[in-house]
Amino acid sequence: MTAPPNWSQAAGNAWVELQDLMDGLYQPIAETLITTAFPGEGGAVLDIGCGAGTTTLQMARRLGPLGRAAGVDISAPLLEAARAGAEAQGIANATFLQGDAQTLDLGTAAYEAAISRFGVMFFADFDSAFANLRRALKPGGRLAFACWRSPADNPLASAPLEAAAPFLPPIPQADPDAPGRWAFADPDRVRGILTRSGWRDIEIAPLDVPTPIALDDLMRLTFRLGALPPLLQQADAATREKVHAAVAERLASYEVEGVVPMTAACWRVTARG
Repeated sequence: MTAPPNWSQAAGNAWVELQDLMDGLYQPIAETLITTAFPGEGGAVLDIGCGAGTTTLQMARRLGPLGRAAGVDISAPLLEAARAGAEAQGIANATFLQGDAQTLDLGTAAYEAAISRFGVMFFADFDSAFANLRRALKPGGRLAFACWRSPADNPLASAPLEAAAPFLPPIPQADPDAPGRWAFADPDRVRGILTRSGWRDIEIAPLDVPTPIALDDLMRLTFRLGALPPLLQQADAATREKVHAAVAERLASYEVEGVVPMTAACWRVTARG
């Protein structure tokens, strides 16, 4: 299994660099979560794994000046970008906290709702993390998050590694239960975690969002984020060149009229505290 991303160093800096691209791809998912969890103007909402703060700021605007949106993330570079975004956009009712939402003191009954766009699959102890999040919500508070379905449902996600594999040492089989992008692929597992940590009225439904992307942009994402960059860190220049050519050829095979027609195959998960 590959090591988890270092969100305060390489992975966090890469995400900041690619923020506009990622936000554009996943904006429909953000809109779905914000609409689902919106508690009304003047409410308070927690954004888990807020990254560079896009979903937090969008929720803050919708809550209005009497509302409050708080984003929490472990990455210093991403939170620096989030705070800069809030200042640049003149959004005064958004705050950002650095720490692991599994253990960070988020307060008790401090929020009406919690949202997360791909930010809840990385906890070391899922039961403890979701129990901590539930404590932070008022009784009956709404949880809404998006997480990835399986690699089989997202076939383009594995295409770069498949293309690179002949040029790299054997890649260990990933543990599907370990924290990471695919940790919540099994809806029964997600339901079990939420049930054990005290959530109720749990609903899990497919969320499929078209995310067409230019080939050049997809190559940037592939070689800056995800599983491939750590595998190439120890490779020599010749190997990296071969991998780059093989991945480019593989991804180009999906291109249609200038774009790669991807779909983000996710779960939309909701529950009440």
